[in-house]
Amino acid sequence: MENIFLPSIILIFLFFTAFFLIAQIIKNNSIVDIGWGLGFIVITLYTFFFSGPFTLRNVLVTLLIIIWGARLAYHILKRNRGKPEDFRYANWRKEWGKWVVIRGFFQIFMLQGLLMFIIVSSVIFINYSEQPGLHFLVVAGTAIWIIGFIFESVGDAQLARFIKNPKNKGEVMRFGLWKYTRHPNYFGEATMWWGIYLIALSIPNGFWSIISPLTITILLLFVSGVPMLEKKFADNPKFQEYAAVTPKFFPWFPKKAAHP
Repeated sequence: MENIFLPSIILIFLFFTAFFLIAQIIKNNSIVDIGWGLGFIVITLYTFFFSGPFTLRNVLVTLLIIIWGARLAYHILKRNRGKPEDFRYANWRKEWGKWVVIRGFFQIFMLQGLLMFIIVSSVIFINYSEQPGLHFLVVAGTAIWIIGFIFESVGDAQLARFIKNPKNKGEVMRFGLWKYTRHPNYFGEATMWWGIYLIALSIPNGFWSIISPLTITILLLFVSGVPMLEKKFADNPKFQEYAAVTPKFFPWFPKKAAHP
């Protein structure tokens, strides 16, 4: 059996190396976040066109990834346009000092490439499968993906409008989807990949791609997503008041505020 992963590994390496070189020119490593969504599109399209016979399932999954990746890349580009380097990358630049170029290459760009490969593995499995036809897991997975996409896209849009309003300066977003989870966008992203995994279960050996949704969920919930933002607002009393009544990740109805 041919190695279905090697071409994707090489392509991911070249893709993030190109973004790394651009980042050195403009002195802004946070452009890697724009490359995140775009990279998934590149790998998905490559595996779609060079995997063999097209199936309805392959077409569907490829469209889902394009929709997700394009929206995410555009959202981050629009959010960061004209702004300095994101605070996370700016802090690392100060911490790393003279080693910022080497550590940036491996700890930012290559690390994201590795994570991308692990997460996109479910799509690679699907696109290299020649098994035709729809399956109830494909329908269920697509429905789960749609729920996740709504949480991520609507949550991002609600937050963007909130931040844009000068009246909200110094306030904490706690309306719309943000009333039910402190991180609807992160919850949505993880949910979408669990939807893709359900679709992967409709093909032989698709179970093994469970590493994909597990990785993105652990990453968002325990490593770089939720923890970093929660730490940023650790000393904000308004955020702590919000956190006391609002679920961290999984959406649910807010608790009633405790009376003094």
